[in-house]
Amino acid sequence: MQVAQYEPADSLEIVKLWRESFEFGVGIVDPNPIQEQLNFFLSEVVPNSEVTVVKEAGRVVAFMASVPESVCHLYVRVQYLGQGIGSHLLDMAKSKSVGSLWLYTFARNANARCFYERRGFKEVERESENMYKIEAIKYKWLRGSSEA
Repeated sequence: MQVAQYEPADSLEIVKLWRESFEFGVGIVDPNPIQEQLNFFLSEVVPNSEVTVVKEAGRVVAFMASVPESVCHLYVRVQYLGQGIGSHLLDMAKSKSVGSLWLYTFARNANARCFYERRGFKEVERESENMYKIEAIKYKWLRGSSEA
């Protein structure tokens, strides 16, 4: 496995991975056209965050978009879940953080909730004002808080 910075040639593969992982975790089919998601990734995610990818044999198996205050996106290809890739990316975000991080995940994504909670994130609020109208949980991590 190789951790690398985002390259524009990876964009479509990242978006497909993102969509597959989201659908698996949340249990819905994303109704948005893939081209719209790609446009969003290129116009909003890439310019406003640091995008890191993990590759195996040249194939993107995970990506994270983050800023010092927040993990905006963290997705691992379904076949690679449970191998420590997400933990490694999250540790990178923590090391570059301002001492705290916040993020959102959907309440129905039990795997993601357990993942973040085991790594010291605490629930701070719930909302349903996202494009899917699905309950989301805002989590916050503070450096020095208990972590597994």
